[in-house]
Amino acid sequence: MQTFHLPVVVETDEDGIFIVSCPVFKGCHTYGKTIDEAMENLKEVVTICLSEQPLEQENKFIGIREMEFTIPITA
Repeated sequence: MQTFHLPVVVETDEDGIFIVSCPVFKGCHTYGKTIDEAMENLKEVVTICLSEQPLEQENKFIGIREMEFTIPITA
């Protein structure tokens, strides 16, 4: 067994479905009706991603920030 510490982005869609993704791997995302279901599904997807693209260097996850900004709208 090997332990990995990977960043996970959690979002919800308009229907309240949880969408989770691991930005370390391209296309590594899935969903679930609950966050626990989504995270379990993501474990399976990460396992597939690792089998196709071994993790060469593990970056230390710092965090995710949300940014708010205003841009002018041109007509």
